[in-house]
Amino acid sequence: MHSLINNNVKNIQISGIRRFFQMVANETDVVQLTIGQPDFHTPDYVKNAASNALFQNKTAYTHNAGILELRKAIASFNETNYGISYDPTSEIIVTTGASQAIDIAFRTILSPGDEVILPGPIYPGYEPLITLAGAKAVFVDTTSSNFKLTKQALAEHITTKTKCVVLPYPSNPTGASFTKAELLELTNVLKDKDIFILADEIYSELIFDREHISIASFPSVKNKTIVINGLSKSHSMTGFRIGYVLAPAWISEHMLKVHQYNVSCASSISQYAALEALTHDSDSVQLMREAYKKRRDYVYERLNQMGLPVRNPDGAFYFFPKFPIKEMSSLELGIALVQKEKVALVPGDSFSSLGEGYMRLSYAYNLDTLTEGLNRIESFLQNEHLV
Repeated sequence: MHSLINNNVKNIQISGIRRFFQMVANETDVVQLTIGQPDFHTPDYVKNAASNALFQNKTAYTHNAGILELRKAIASFNETNYGISYDPTSEIIVTTGASQAIDIAFRTILSPGDEVILPGPIYPGYEPLITLAGAKAVFVDTTSSNFKLTKQALAEHITTKTKCVVLPYPSNPTGASFTKAELLELTNVLKDKDIFILADEIYSELIFDREHISIASFPSVKNKTIVINGLSKSHSMTGFRIGYVLAPAWISEHMLKVHQYNVSCASSISQYAALEALTHDSDSVQLMREAYKKRRDYVYERLNQMGLPVRNPDGAFYFFPKFPIKEMSSLELGIALVQKEKVALVPGDSFSSLGEGYMRLSYAYNLDTLTEGLNRIESFLQNEHLV
């Protein structure tokens, strides 16, 4: 009966990040620099809010779009921090993580035969969802443009089938992000075209040397832009599974239908925890950001000392160095690093074929772990005469 399985499902693969993580999970004494999981505990005030909601019996279904108080808090947060305004009653949907937000967005706007432009290397979570919607992912090589989609490359890849452009910035795996001028160039390409923009801004609170700018802040494209965000990375709440999607009402009304039949609503307990996270006066997010910046600066210095070509990331918590691996593939390099030096990075081809030759290093780990991991990488490079 294998032939009865949906071909679109059969044709997608488990994330390369998870495949490699599982491959080395049973290895002993391995320094893991693989997963984008904040190493900070969820702030106590957030945990207390979840506990209080539980014991106050706030355990029933909520409005499909999420409790109104949380949607109002999301609206206020985005207006204050990014200057983008959305009506909490009709333009905000609370989702089960940012991944579900991406899923309902694609399932709402894509039809079989559509094309979606993806700037690669890119997080592997988009292409399978595009495939499941019957559409096609079109990858644009950004390796020669500081991992940023340029107006020229965007224009060259637009066809009559293009339905959406994905802008995942700050980027996983590269940490690249846009300046206001760079975003303006992209909006000039897209403003007069019937093409959606899906802006995945889950790392928006983890940008270090300037403020995050959302493409939704440009009036010329706001009416066609879908913004994805959440609290997993900013507030170290990955297990709470709270994301959200911001979009004009004419799009949101249809996404809400997909969301309703998909999950009904996000976890009520998690929603009340998220409400506290967004309204509690705390410096915990800033302290985490400062810690990540300190780690970023340290890792960047070490990788440069090793002679590895690498771009200093604007945000998120990843480096994407290029390795002089000669005849090895990224996967073979990843296996060799584990076997010979007991350090694990994610092979670059997990982020599309455009990542071949690169490796993703997560610095969502404490400085002691990072120091030991980098020492082992340096030892490998020296012993293999790669630098």
